[in-house]
Parts: sequence; C-alpha cells; structure tokens
Amino acid sequence: MQSLAEMAVEVLTTADGRAKTALGRKHAATWFAARAAGAPLPIGQAAPPLQPARPEKPDLLPPRDVPRRRPGTLPGRIALLHAVGHIELNAVDLHWDIIARFTAHPMPLGFYDDWVKAADEEAKHFNLICDCLEAFGSHYGALPAHAGMWRAAEDTADDLMGRLAVVPMVLEARGLDVTPGMIEVFRTAGDTGAVSALETIYAEEVGHVAYGSKWFNWLCGRDGLDPKDVFHRLVRHYFHGSLKPPFNEEKRAEAGLPPDFYWPLAEGLQAL
Repeated sequence: MQSLAEMAVEVLTTADGRAKTALGRKHAATWFAARAAGAPLPIGQAAPPLQPARPEKPDLLPPRDVPRRRPGTLPGRIALLHAVGHIELNAVDLHWDIIARFTAHPMPLGFYDDWVKAADEEAKHFNLICDCLEAFGSHYGALPAHAGMWRAAEDTADDLMGRLAVVPMVLEARGLDVTPGMIEVFRTAGDTGAVSALETIYAEEVGHVAYGSKWFNWLCGRDGLDPKDVFHRLVRHYFHGSLKPPFNEEKRAEAGLPPDFYWPLAEGLQAL
C-alpha cells in the first residue's frame, strides 16, 4: 500500500500536465475513499524533488521576458488562459508538495484532507483551462510562461509556516483579487466556456486560501504566537514581490484574511 507521501511524490515526478492531474485525481479519490471507510492511508515519509517534473513545453522565461497579454483580442485572451493554466499546474504541485515535504511536522489528518482536496480541485482547474485552450485551437505549452512561480516553494522548503503564509495566503489570495476582472474580460467577449471555468476556479480558490489561513492560525495557536505578527515577518522574509491593491476584501475575509494582515504589508513593501 502506498503512503500519502509516496503518492504525492509520484504526482510531483510526473511531467505531462494531463497525466500529472489524472494521477493526482486518482490518488485523491483513493485517499478520500479510505477516509470514508474509516481506514485512513498512512501519511508515511518520502523525498519530494526540489523542483517538480515539467513538460518540455512551455518555454519558461524570466517574468520581464514573457510577452504582454492584450485581452481585447482573441490571441490575448488565449494568452491569458494559458497563463492561468500555468498557475493551476503549479498549484497542483504546490499542494502535493506541502503534503510530502512536511511530514516530519505532526499534523492532524484534517490538514491532509484539506490539501488533498485543494490539489484535486487544482487538477480540475488545470483541465478546465486546457479544455478552453483546445476549444480555441490552442493548448497548454503553445506559449511561453513565467519561470519564477516555483520560487516560493524553494524558498520555504524548510519552513511550513512560511509556506502557508506565502503560497495560499499571499499568492492564492492574489487570485481572489484578479479573477473577477478576468471573468469580465471573457464575459464581454462572449466566451461562455471560459467564464464558466473561471467562475469555478474563483469559487474554489476561496477554500484554498482558507486552508492556508486555518492551518497557519492553528500552528500559531499551538505555539502561543501572534498570527498577524508572524505573518508579517514571514511575508517580509520570503515574498519577493509586492502586495498591490485593490484587494478583494470580501473574499479575503471569507477566507479568513482580515485587512490588518495584508494592508500593512502593501504599504511597507511599496515603500521599499
């Protein structure tokens, strides 16, 4: 019987996006079937790679070299969908990585339930976006993509709280800010398939940010730490971008992120 950590590494070491997500969804179903039967799989231990396996395409470029997208045109909307697909594939790996990488930290089974569910949903999101791209006569890998998205995982490879702070509570929270605007771009263009896919992603990403906030606060509570102070310290240490308003304060609050977590960072980072 495979442990959950071994399943996670198997996903991380699968290169093709469709194959990676199919395997991840299969493992998620196995995990939840065992949980429903009252016989949870062992968490186990495994050695995740520092970087996940990736398909030969897309070409990965420094952020400044990725061509700018013009969403008022069909090629621009295809490029926007391709960028979303790239984010979703990275998210699949990020969630399986947090499962495999931090097994030395004793965590409740609910921690693994949440991240397996998040990984399963990210796999669904990637496939939804791939379907949209193929409907437009394109595919994932047809365009260059951002090379820096895995940096947060590498920087926090030895720090579970840092990983929770930066990935779900900063990077995924940013998705809550920008996705409504993307939905409107495709709605204006009459691209109903893309609107449906993005609305699904938007609804489910709130839960992923909430998982990050939930377990970050749980760890702080266990160790008697102030979550806001720790969050500010970790984001300043690990996050290399800037927190830029406008913020989707309603959805961030729904996910357990109050304004006093992120507004001071936006002001401080912009002043640097």
